[in-house]
Amino acid sequence: MNSRFPPRLLAALVGAWQHFLGRRPQRRPENPQRILIAHQLLLGDAIMLTPLIAKLRHNHPAAEIFMLCPPAYAPLYAGRPYGVHVLPFDPRSLRDTLALLRSGGFDWALITTENRLSWLARAMGARWIVAFDGDPGRYKNYPIDEFRPFAPAPKAWGELAAELSDGEAPLPFAPAAWPAPPCADFPLPQSPYCVLHVGVKTPLRQWQPEKWAALADWLAGRGLQVVWSCGKGEESLIAAANPQAKFLSYPGNLDLPQLFRLLAHARLVVCPDTGVAHLAHLTGVASVVLYGPGDPTIFSTGEFWRNHPEQKVFVANMPCRDENLIFRRKLGWGGHCARSALACAAPICMEGIGLPAVLAAVEKLLPGHP
Repeated sequence: MNSRFPPRLLAALVGAWQHFLGRRPQRRPENPQRILIAHQLLLGDAIMLTPLIAKLRHNHPAAEIFMLCPPAYAPLYAGRPYGVHVLPFDPRSLRDTLALLRSGGFDWALITTENRLSWLARAMGARWIVAFDGDPGRYKNYPIDEFRPFAPAPKAWGELAAELSDGEAPLPFAPAAWPAPPCADFPLPQSPYCVLHVGVKTPLRQWQPEKWAALADWLAGRGLQVVWSCGKGEESLIAAANPQAKFLSYPGNLDLPQLFRLLAHARLVVCPDTGVAHLAHLTGVASVVLYGPGDPTIFSTGEFWRNHPEQKVFVANMPCRDENLIFRRKLGWGGHCARSALACAAPICMEGIGLPAVLAAVEKLLPGHP
């Protein structure tokens, strides 16, 4: 089914029934046994919820933790990091919605961004729903029992999301905490190698192909095998940066677990601010991330990933990085741009990132590499 309306209508009707006729506590239940994390985020933002999962596990070691997850991302959680159970959910699938309604009830439901999921959480039997304030629209906020302030001070999205739950902060992330997902065999490059992931979903985050090509030649001259990578449908970006096919490439032909393995065995990954940058956090591979429209404070490592070897490259004080609208909420301290390609004639935030700055970042991560 391609329409989201029937699943949403079903969730709203069942949620309304539960909300108005069900018996709910007057305050947040203590010692939760079943906790739900509800979201419909893209890959990178979903990975950045890991501090919330880790915090819940740290403070509620006996609880069952469940998280809604787009079906395409579910294999990444096959090893059940922090003991989390993923519930595959396509908002267009009536079958998925029916399966969620039979999931057994929850003591807490934490809504990370889309407050309209509060109706689905209530329909799933959530007794107490917590969400961030500031999401416009009364209907989506009506079932919520407890609102939390959204980002009063600068911090990464992972730490911001973790504020939906009280308690001690978790220990910093270590790659051993995330078991590598099983994947189909594919030929790994000869070591040592580095991954240049050029794929992005929006042209506003694309780095110029001639700069990618120059970076590849420089890395090859330093003794690293260069490997190109992108997502499905982004193959033209590799072709533009590697027109002579001098280096090995994976042009959109790896699934998510295979991409995890590719990164886990690499010495370095260079990529724009996209999902692969956050996948690198899970594998532990050193990373250079090119930030264009995105805020390098909000969408970076934060405290939880503070031990991750990463260099952020961006043009500071970009005047058009001024919208500061994150998940439909306004940030007074952010430096973020969410303009579409139609609204931005030229992405000067990415075009302004020079090759020397990227080379210097690589040198800091791989000092003395022959």
